[in-house]
Amino acid sequence: MSVEPGKIRNVAVVGHRGTGKTSLVEAMLFQAGATNRLGTVEAGSTVSDWDEDEQKRQMSLAAAVCHVDWQERKINVIDAPGDAGFQGDAIAALRVVEGALFAVSAVMGVEVQTTRQWARADEGNLSRVIFVNMLDRERADFFRVLGALREQLSDKCVAVHLPIGAEHELTGVVDLLHMCAYMDPGGARESGPTEIPAELQDQVQEYREKLLDAVVETDEDLMERYLEGQELSVEEVAHALKDAVTRGEVFPVACGVASKNLGTTALLDLLVEGVPSPAKKGEPMEIPNTKTAAFVFKTIADPFAGRINVFRVLHGTVGGDANLVNPRTHGKERIGQVLVLQGKEHTQATELATGDIGAVAKLKDVATGDLLLDHEEPIELPKIDFPEPVMSFAITPKAKGDEEKMGAGLRRLAEEDPTIQLRRDPQTGEQLLSGLSQMHVEVAVQRLKSRFNVEVELHQPRVPYLETIRREARAQGRYKKQTGGRGQFGDCHVVLEPMDGRTGYEFVDKIVGGVIPQSFRPAVDKGIQEAMQHGELAGAPVQGVRVLLVDGSYHTVDSSEMAFKIAGSMAFKSAYEKADPVLLEPIMELEVTTPEDAVGAVNGDLNSRRGRLHGMEPRGGMTTIKAEVPMSEILTYSQALTSMTGGRGDYHMQFLRYEEVPAHIAQKVIEQTKKEKEEVKA
Repeated sequence: MSVEPGKIRNVAVVGHRGTGKTSLVEAMLFQAGATNRLGTVEAGSTVSDWDEDEQKRQMSLAAAVCHVDWQERKINVIDAPGDAGFQGDAIAALRVVEGALFAVSAVMGVEVQTTRQWARADEGNLSRVIFVNMLDRERADFFRVLGALREQLSDKCVAVHLPIGAEHELTGVVDLLHMCAYMDPGGARESGPTEIPAELQDQVQEYREKLLDAVVETDEDLMERYLEGQELSVEEVAHALKDAVTRGEVFPVACGVASKNLGTTALLDLLVEGVPSPAKKGEPMEIPNTKTAAFVFKTIADPFAGRINVFRVLHGTVGGDANLVNPRTHGKERIGQVLVLQGKEHTQATELATGDIGAVAKLKDVATGDLLLDHEEPIELPKIDFPEPVMSFAITPKAKGDEEKMGAGLRRLAEEDPTIQLRRDPQTGEQLLSGLSQMHVEVAVQRLKSRFNVEVELHQPRVPYLETIRREARAQGRYKKQTGGRGQFGDCHVVLEPMDGRTGYEFVDKIVGGVIPQSFRPAVDKGIQEAMQHGELAGAPVQGVRVLLVDGSYHTVDSSEMAFKIAGSMAFKSAYEKADPVLLEPIMELEVTTPEDAVGAVNGDLNSRRGRLHGMEPRGGMTTIKAEVPMSEILTYSQALTSMTGGRGDYHMQFLRYEEVPAHIAQKVIEQTKKEKEEVKA
């Protein structure tokens, strides 16, 4: 049966890569009895990392939806990837939940993706809970990390749990809200609460007071009673905490060791008591004038079941055999069976109520970001703000004739992950596969092979250079061919002029007195445009040229459109050589986010890539650097940035404009082009 909205909790588990998010989800499933053993990432036995690629790489590559029942509440958990290359799913997950559970390493503290996801949760006005994980590791320090959370994320971060012991001597955690302790179960199910060790009483009292101070500050009635010295009940404090978390006035910090299932009970209690239900928080997006609305936030391209769309019910109920409308396509979609997901496993449900998360298979034409409504309604689709791809590779199938299969397979993968893009560069003619990192693209290629049986090769894309002219030039193109019978004759004089902005093309007919008949003049234009497709310097398209057709002659019998087309092409090539042609290269606008300790190395590297720095903006231990860099210098930037920043740096870029290539570099490009032409001829 469907679960009422007040008894649902929707939580996205987010954070930096390697903070134990998948192990944490696994511990919650195990402790709540949804599974009968504690799976591990190393053994590839977790519920949420079910994909072969994830098990091989031992990291999450896509969001997985699971659920647990705890204290008569249904907690929908979305395990989101932490690697920057796969952040599309994390961004989509944050659009459909009321709460975000941030996993943070007790050794590493606040990392790049933690800060990024925090900013997104801020934008979405989400309630947040933090779990400091891996407390049993060497150099793990809960109190140092708590300080970093308060300094780098928000001073509203307040400890609700404390560790008992540290590093290898960690034996349990204290729940400050319920004033009890949980001892390390060593991977078994946690048993019930126990007494707090006597030697921790002072520390526990100190942090309990800090928690109460933070909570009662948000509730005037409680504050009055607290200041009068009245004892507050656990239920009252829990209720006030939930209201404060709902309003974003307190961010509770829990702790434990997910791989040993320590701290899971206290965390599940906190999610029930701290994260608001859909009934309390309201809809994540408003869809007026409809009884039923569901938002599709993820698509799974299953090779056997076909396309599975994962959705959140915004309002109303979605049941089997319902007919809903997709406002993007204006098409009707019949919901066959409603599914409830548990990793890759799914069970059938009769219907899902407001606030719940489920899936449906085999819809006709539904993609990530679509709405499903009970009737057609002119509505603006909610936008998921996916990042633009930053890394492109030229892609070719290994087997001849596999182009169509490759295109179809990549389109299916792009349905599943909209941050993967396949496009054809109209200039170089190459098929380009773009993603958010090198690993992102490599995973897409791996899936293409395993799911669709298409093997491909990746190589560096060609830089889309352009050519233009710097001065005016005039030339004649005369084409004459006599081969018995009717000959061919075309003759034209053209003037080339540079255009402002170095883009575009303009053909100006200046013929006076009909020296070239009107019917042949478009052929001259056509011949010139064809010649402009491959400039004489590096075979790149020519741009930013105005061509004036000023004179010419014709033959009443031998002249034809073909002859004037060839004459136009000859005239252009001849004038182009005299017009001081230059090579232009694309300049990209680059924004790099790097830890403060790597700023010097990153700036030095950008200078060595002919970059022009435009400014730096430090924020929360990270610095954003803005620069302009030629595209040819940045094709391999991803690997360089990773090694300079230890994987903590990130960047995105977009095309800005074309600029002249410095002479010594232009010479290299021209020589390389000549060499390639000779190799093709040979």
